[in-house]
Amino acid sequence: MNPGSRKVAVVGVALSDCGRVTDTTPYALHAQAARRALADAGLDRARVDGFASTGLGTLAPVEVAAHLGLRPTWVDSTSVGGSTWEVMAAHAADAIAAGHANAVLLVYGSTARADIRAGRRTGDLSFGARGPLQFEVPYGHTLIAKYAMAARRHMIQYGTTTEQLAQVAVQARANASLNPDAMYRTPITTDDVQSGPLIADPFTKLHCCLRSDGGAAVLLAAEEYARDCRTAPVRILGTGEYVSHASMSEWEDFTVSPAAVGGRLAFERAGVRPDEMDFAEIYDAFTYMTLVTLEDLGFCAKGEGGAFVAEGRLLTRGGRLPVNTDGGGLSAQHPGMRGLFLLVEAVRQLRGEAGARQVRTPAGDLPRLGVASGTGGWFCSSGTVVLGRG
Repeated sequence: MNPGSRKVAVVGVALSDCGRVTDTTPYALHAQAARRALADAGLDRARVDGFASTGLGTLAPVEVAAHLGLRPTWVDSTSVGGSTWEVMAAHAADAIAAGHANAVLLVYGSTARADIRAGRRTGDLSFGARGPLQFEVPYGHTLIAKYAMAARRHMIQYGTTTEQLAQVAVQARANASLNPDAMYRTPITTDDVQSGPLIADPFTKLHCCLRSDGGAAVLLAAEEYARDCRTAPVRILGTGEYVSHASMSEWEDFTVSPAAVGGRLAFERAGVRPDEMDFAEIYDAFTYMTLVTLEDLGFCAKGEGGAFVAEGRLLTRGGRLPVNTDGGGLSAQHPGMRGLFLLVEAVRQLRGEAGARQVRTPAGDLPRLGVASGTGGWFCSSGTVVLGRG
């Protein structure tokens, strides 16, 4: 956003029904989340002139927009994996700031869990098995294996332990225990994580995200529109994005994620430092994602993530840096491309609407600053958004 351009705020957020949702469609989840976000903002659908969506399968934005009764003059269908929604939010904020749109709705819906249970396959079945990636697949180097290899490299290089990684899952579950919308709320221990079935060394089952159904929506608007909304605006202060590689052979350092670039850009553009954040919402398809993203966003030095996450209850609501306050993809919900859920939770925290999981500053005040950082592919892309209250 250029100096002197319009300020942009998030004015509405919502989730659709999430978790174990049966007898529905992705279209219905899109519509439910969109209606709820518009109601949250108190903004009439007719005032929405920008639209962005993407997802697993063949849901094109033109089809979803038509299903929602929208006729946008600005549209985006960026697809860079789990970081898509932070990247889309950046594009939408730039469009609003430049005057190309006034109110942009970002919406996602997926029946990932229901489809698997019904024996239906969704998404691009050739993803990860064509182009340069086809040369990795015959060796069993599929999605989870890629993350596992990166985690093992960090362990070898910096002495990170599986017990430290397990602490990420334990603290995510502690946060989820305060979230009535989380799929799994029963507290777990490090031993529970360590003793689970091995999925891809060093990851056991609880090191990996759950699979759920669900949707989310976020409504961004220019500041003059925000004045007409029923909610307190949450400002988009700075954004950053970065795409680093496709195949693992192109990844220069398995211990550095693209958030090292995208996050730095977001903080610089917002004019704030990582140590000023009151909380962080981080994409956590696997425990290692949380750890390495914390390092790359600047919350601790490279190689110190293991000790950082193992520091007592650091990542929980009452900790020094609450992370994934809704329970994250490890315990709350993960219907495929989860990045939009990070923005919803960040906004609820800044508006003081998080209920029992509400973060407070040491002085007892509502948080003032927060960051949402999404990761896509196998650390192939990153999108980071810094948000502020008032």
